[in-house]
Amino acid sequence: MKEAKISFRAESLESFATAIFQKVGLTNKDAQLIARHLVLANLRGVDSHGLSKVDIYVKRFQEKIVNRKPTIQRMRESPVSALIDADNGPGIVAATDGIKLAVEKAKETGVGIVGITHSNHCGMLADYVQYAVQHECIALATTNAPAVMAPWGGKGRFFGTNPIAYGIPTGKEKDIIFDMATSTVAKGKIILAKLNGEKIPLGWAISKEGKPTSDPNEAIEGLILPMGGPKGYGLTFLVETLSALFTGAAYGPHISDLFTDFQNKQNVGHFFFVTRADLFQDINKFKERMDEMIQEMKQIPLTDEVEQIFLPGEIELHTYEKRKHTGIPLSIPLIDELSSIANQLNISNPLESSKP
Repeated sequence: MKEAKISFRAESLESFATAIFQKVGLTNKDAQLIARHLVLANLRGVDSHGLSKVDIYVKRFQEKIVNRKPTIQRMRESPVSALIDADNGPGIVAATDGIKLAVEKAKETGVGIVGITHSNHCGMLADYVQYAVQHECIALATTNAPAVMAPWGGKGRFFGTNPIAYGIPTGKEKDIIFDMATSTVAKGKIILAKLNGEKIPLGWAISKEGKPTSDPNEAIEGLILPMGGPKGYGLTFLVETLSALFTGAAYGPHISDLFTDFQNKQNVGHFFFVTRADLFQDINKFKERMDEMIQEMKQIPLTDEVEQIFLPGEIELHTYEKRKHTGIPLSIPLIDELSSIANQLNISNPLESSKP
């Protein structure tokens, strides 16, 4: 039986999450920024990176394992690049500063390259590449994560889910915003399935005994599988290199676990590469050609199994448009979790009265 869900307006959820983060000691600006980011993830249908992250973020702030009021600094800088020290602050805050700086440098020189070290979980990469696209730039973003995946051929944890994202502006067509884990699935989706009492699809993960599993508890104790076998492993390796080795951040097994380790700093790394979309030709010409390619692609004959060809990230855009209108569905366990936080912090809770 499918888990019952109740839908809420994005604006209400954003205000609620902002109040939570303000109450645990974040500045108003940072609280609003993180709340907006998490709700945007829910709007796009990426629920594993949405409000389901509030509980663990709050715990890490309360345990003081994440710096609530960091002093973010530029360490090494050139006209086209910069290394940012996040001072163990919220990853979403540091990454937002990072993509803004990368876009600023790209606007000035044509290219902006920003690395971030001493950071924490930065949420959904789509948010950052979308910012670049809104400024008529092409962007690539990566971040690493705690080890949950073995290198190809191994059976021990070494790499994280290591997402990679890109954004490309278009003309009249929908902008391209693509964001994926290099594992078969983000770990947050398995955590969310556990919270909701749901099984996971076979092929996402294996148990610690090395057997395929649909049990999220076994998956969390075991290994998440790489997307596309050795090809996914190859991408994972690149993401780790750009995010950690290049920036000086911790890598793979040296990153503390987001959900269980409240003693050690994570020291996650992020990487942004941004270029102006008009670097090689007029912006209008570039956009015109992007539209032309998209229109040609959409006219390709379809296989029997599909109704249309989607652009990278287009399904998330449809979800965004739908949820903006109908609201964001939250499961009862997640509502209970958020309500418990509200009670603990003694703040107004817009969710509780909506439960059946």
